[in-house]
Amino acid sequence: MNKKFMVSCSVFFIAILIGVISILSFKSKENVETNKLEGIVLSISNDKITVQDENDVIYSFYMQNPELNVGDRLVIEYTGLLDKSKSVQNNNIINYKTIDQEKDENGIPKDFLDDGIFKDYYVLAYRDLQKLSLDEKIGQLLLVRYPEEDAVSKLEKNHFGGYIFFEKDFRNLTERQVQDRMKTLQKASKIPLLTAVDEEGGTVVRVSSNPNLVDEKFKSPSELYKEGGFEAIKNDTIKKSEVLKNLGINLNLAPVVDVSTDPTDYMYQRALGEDTALTSTYASTVIKASKNTGVSYALKHFPGYGNNKDTHTGSAVDSRSYEDIEKNDLPPFEAGIQAGAEAVLVSHNIVNNIDKDNPASLSSNVHNILRNELEFTGVIITDDLDMGAVSSIDNATVKALLAGNDLIITTDYEKSISEIKSALDSKTINENLIDKKVFRILAWKHYKGLMLDNYK
Repeated sequence: MNKKFMVSCSVFFIAILIGVISILSFKSKENVETNKLEGIVLSISNDKITVQDENDVIYSFYMQNPELNVGDRLVIEYTGLLDKSKSVQNNNIINYKTIDQEKDENGIPKDFLDDGIFKDYYVLAYRDLQKLSLDEKIGQLLLVRYPEEDAVSKLEKNHFGGYIFFEKDFRNLTERQVQDRMKTLQKASKIPLLTAVDEEGGTVVRVSSNPNLVDEKFKSPSELYKEGGFEAIKNDTIKKSEVLKNLGINLNLAPVVDVSTDPTDYMYQRALGEDTALTSTYASTVIKASKNTGVSYALKHFPGYGNNKDTHTGSAVDSRSYEDIEKNDLPPFEAGIQAGAEAVLVSHNIVNNIDKDNPASLSSNVHNILRNELEFTGVIITDDLDMGAVSSIDNATVKALLAGNDLIITTDYEKSISEIKSALDSKTINENLIDKKVFRILAWKHYKGLMLDNYK
């Protein structure tokens, strides 16, 4: 009797326990947070898709053989929260569906639009975009090292977004010769050309290495700061801009806003050489001083070079914690962006605590920080893809575009063009991706005033 009673009680309690577990499980399922993401499919593999949302943040999801095409606009319904620091999200995909691309009253795709620095020129930029052939759009993505021969014919054939000039390109030339060269190039270019140099001052000078062009070489940031503080840096930026603009140069790939206080660091001689707070003021000072000079400046080398070795010759790995980078390296970039920076150049360092598998220039995680955390809406530029740190990486140009860059610095432009066209043919990327980046570049050129002659 007692045994039967005990067995009955046990069965009863087990039944209650199962019921409670079922209810809790049901409640748990009810309480799982469900969210939606709207974006454009950037790339597809057998088990993964990569999507860029309307804020230009890039996410990858595990998805087996999705019935999607590169370029599709879709809504993904998923559980939990997304983590922008992860290369691939672990969220459970509940459902996804394709949707039509929305456009504004001017016919501009809404995912092209933001409340960004170039927003006043979006209508003009989109009108220009509609007039370009695919070859012309591909060319606009490239900032090409100035070739020793046939620069004009190569420009006319390939429609480059710009040329970048080095010290040898100015050697022994007179002011008039440089001006005539730039005028000839601009005349040959259907779309006004970005003409770029690294005129940092100190150890990296392109134009002022030639005494025919500048009486003496521009001083390094640290020299200027020690001599006259930020007022000296402001005046130097204005003077430098006047010299460059007079020669026909409209983009300076400076300032170096990497925080470096150790004289043994590779980047120390090129940096301000002071702490994060002073480097942030330096970034803001240069960008503000450059406005209305006719020359744009690009903050570099995002997300901060730290004490890494030279990436011109090989790869460099940054093993610092993300908290360290966030506290010490990002603030100067943020200060420059808030001051109105139009461009940011990304390094080739591998930053382990952001993305251990890719150089920063090819990492969507790094670009997500720049776009989403620092709210940068301007043009993102790679460091030169022919540098040793990335030159051996297959399909680096396409990987750079998929990571979030707008403008690719390259010496081997034929290789870059071939990679882009092959990726389009294989549907690895879609023309919509090209269009969005060229749209931003054209809007920048309007913002800079380069496109005015096209509208006279």
